Amino acid sequence: MRITERVIRRLPKTDLHCHLDGCLRPSTVLELAQAQDVKLPTYSLTQLTKVLKAGKRTRNLGEYLKIFDLTLAVMQEKEALYRIAYELAEDAAAENVCHLEVRYSPILHRKRKLSFEDIVDTVIAGLHDAGSKFGMTTGVIICGIRSMDPKFSLALAELAVAYKGKGVLAFDLAGQEKDYPAKAHRAAFELILKNNINSTVHAGEAFGPASISQALHYCGAHRIGHGTLLLQDRDLMQYVNDHRIPLEMCLTSNLQTGAVQNIKEHPLGMYFRQGLRVTVNTDNRLMSDTTVTDEIKLAASAFRLSPYEVKRLIINGFKSSFLPYAAKARRLREVNLETDRIFMEEFPDEYDRRLTSF
Repeated sequence: MRITERVIRRLPKTDLHCHLDGCLRPSTVLELAQAQDVKLPTYSLTQLTKVLKAGKRTRNLGEYLKIFDLTLAVMQEKEALYRIAYELAEDAAAENVCHLEVRYSPILHRKRKLSFEDIVDTVIAGLHDAGSKFGMTTGVIICGIRSMDPKFSLALAELAVAYKGKGVLAFDLAGQEKDYPAKAHRAAFELILKNNINSTVHAGEAFGPASISQALHYCGAHRIGHGTLLLQDRDLMQYVNDHRIPLEMCLTSNLQTGAVQNIKEHPLGMYFRQGLRVTVNTDNRLMSDTTVTDEIKLAASAFRLSPYEVKRLIINGFKSSFLPYAAKARRLREVNLETDRIFMEEFPDEYDRRLTSF
């Protein structure tokens, strides 16, 4: 059996690694820039769309991150933040993403003097309103930035604590890995852990296993963002597997940042078949020109996954979410039933064969 894009789109899914400032619609960037008098390199929607998408022109993480200068420029007002958050959830719901975790760093949205509270409340409201309309659960992950003074990460961790149970699900450390070790931000993660809050850390994307080790052993991360280079340390990989630490994997963006040179070299397939809890995510829908459906389709094709292996990948996403346990268990039951129902409709002969084999 081969699974098609149409079937994948029907399946319930998660997106656990999704950056707010990397998921704008190009038309929204253009409209907001014109309304806010923000200078863009072009005001042609066709040309702007090309500028905002990494394609094959980025060679490393630094070049990829430069594109965010354009999106962040139009994300400094409350109305814009609400619209962007709402539209992101709307786009995710259109491909049956049932649970969406959106990360961003409020400190990057203060150029027009918005307060932290205005920023966080507005994004939570946009996600919540769209989630309520489209029947999906949503949550925010507050990000510290590796290249900033660790005191800012601590302040953002305090913000995450203040919003615990009020729409914020976790704390993250993002940004350029090389030369900016996670252990420098240890105080922020100590505060997060002390307050029993979930955490994830970008690690092993642009730097080796030592970055992942710091995320786990200095910061106490519950999930790892990317983890692409984990295979370079088999002992650490075994630790991650044994402790069921989820990897938030993003295939297309890893190609565009140079974390891997081609899809066949990507370790997701190997991790998955060795039993690691890998999840499939978008990272940045705009820059990487992708959806969860696209990412799962790419994984299924590159690593020759059967429909039932695709189901396991999807279940990994729900198991790895930062939802409270009761809500997670309830959603897992629903997802299992919905996925089996879709497979029965799409692959009736296979279900007949399985039933008659007992």
